[in-house]
Amino acid sequence: MKIKNIIFVALGFFFLGLGVIGIVLPLLPTTPLLLLASYFFVKGSKKFEVWFKGTDIYKKHLDDFVRNRSLTKKKKIMISLFSDSMILITFILTDSMIARVILILVVMYKYYYFIVKIKTT
Repeated sequence: MKIKNIIFVALGFFFLGLGVIGIVLPLLPTTPLLLLASYFFVKGSKKFEVWFKGTDIYKKHLDDFVRNRSLTKKKKIMISLFSDSMILITFILTDSMIARVILILVVMYKYYYFIVKIKTT
């Protein structure tokens, strides 16, 4: 296994761990973290990709999104609250007007994407 693949697999397990913690702690958004884990497993190793897609965690939290490009209203709200709070912290801590405008544009695009591009189930 190449070093690059080992790093991808390690990142996959890191984000899988955070995603599992997010199942228990409502502060962490489970779905995006598990999507990152899936991405890194796909890039790192076919064996780990197959393993991850066979887990109950994948089937429960990601399978529907990957197949149908849809999220439940609760998942959309949780992801939005987490990302908005992180962006708000950055918005408050920065003095740059350009950075603030970019952050506002990011939030606007996120809401557009969540409302228009991702179906609600």
